[in-house]
Amino acid sequence: PLPTQGSLLYLDTLRAAFPQALAPRGTALLSWAPGHPYAPAGWPLPSLYCTPSEAGALPSRAAALRVQLLFALRARALRVLEAGLAAELHDALAALHTGWPGLAQDLALGRLSPQPGLPEDVRGRLQALLAPDRVRAAELQAECARGFEGIVQRLWPQLEVLVVGTAHGAEQLYCDALRQADCKGLPFYCPFYQAAGALLGVNLWPEEPVPRFLLCPDWAFCEFLPCPAKEELRTVLLGELWEGREYELVLTARPGEYRCRAGEVLRVAGFHKQCPVVEHVRRDSQALSVRGESITEERFCRSLCRAVGMWPGARLVDYICVESALLGASSGASAPHYEVFMELRGLRDLSEGQRYKLDQCLQEDFPIYKSFRFKGSIGPLRLHLVGAGAFARLREALGSPLPMPRVLREERLLQLIQSTVVS
Repeated sequence: PLPTQGSLLYLDTLRAAFPQALAPRGTALLSWAPGHPYAPAGWPLPSLYCTPSEAGALPSRAAALRVQLLFALRARALRVLEAGLAAELHDALAALHTGWPGLAQDLALGRLSPQPGLPEDVRGRLQALLAPDRVRAAELQAECARGFEGIVQRLWPQLEVLVVGTAHGAEQLYCDALRQADCKGLPFYCPFYQAAGALLGVNLWPEEPVPRFLLCPDWAFCEFLPCPAKEELRTVLLGELWEGREYELVLTARPGEYRCRAGEVLRVAGFHKQCPVVEHVRRDSQALSVRGESITEERFCRSLCRAVGMWPGARLVDYICVESALLGASSGASAPHYEVFMELRGLRDLSEGQRYKLDQCLQEDFPIYKSFRFKGSIGPLRLHLVGAGAFARLREALGSPLPMPRVLREERLLQLIQSTVVS
């Protein structure tokens, strides 16, 4: 579990900002931790949760999220909806979009339908916790039939806040999509900053739109490399940080992992009682580079969103990139290049001209990329559309609840996403 001090700070901050948030059984958890129950943010108060811990430890991510969603739907008076990752909340609500008739039937009958990844003995134990609720089932049917904009607040009218363990970096895409549609009108609160499995900071300002984290000196040993890096790599400590500057995190948190570069860059936003307050800037581990050009994750995403905005009716659901070296012989004899796999809503196909818009945006936004493209050192970007649900399958295949990668580095995951291409 999270350090007790961290969880108690979270619970105190949550109660101060949202007075009814600590109501008994008023929190539902949507999170997958295969093989062992996930320790929720409020674990010192297990009476907060209406979702059984066993549901999150199922071998299948899809099954775990559906079971937790069913238990959440039973509790109309929910105050807090908590997810380990924004992608988990996104995928659970996507399952509601496609599977609400079955969920309504299970609610009405007080049963848990068999499904892949749900062992029969576990299903029996979880089903024993259910009771028929035809009134709630009818309410679910009526609200889903109206459409899904603002569906979360309509299903749980007393809900105060959405707590998401990780909502920055790669997860920001899902938060933005949820704010505009399913979770319209509800605040998001990202309470913790974690890296390499270690808790490093807590967000004491839940009502601010950009998460800021107070770094706590006793939870792990942190060092910081000033950015941009100099020839001499000399780290500084917590007490040597300067407001407004950016630093790469170097972490010593677990046995056998000594002074590891976490690949995360933080900006010092200020200080709180002499402890630094930081904002997450980027993950350098997710930069694209086939000729040393280094296009960062967040800047690539901005270029991609700009290109999508030029395709009438299109909305970006998800994406992932591959450097052509991972493709091996299948990439052909062309120069090194990027391949982008994306899921769109509102468009079934793209013309060659539309596909070229992304390469054009990258050339406009990154002069070094444009220079390599002009010289032929980098080949044209290749864009592939994948079918609905492809990225949920990819997250299941990752095997652990980690923030979504934006650059694939494993052949097995590449083969999976290639198998979902529709255009």
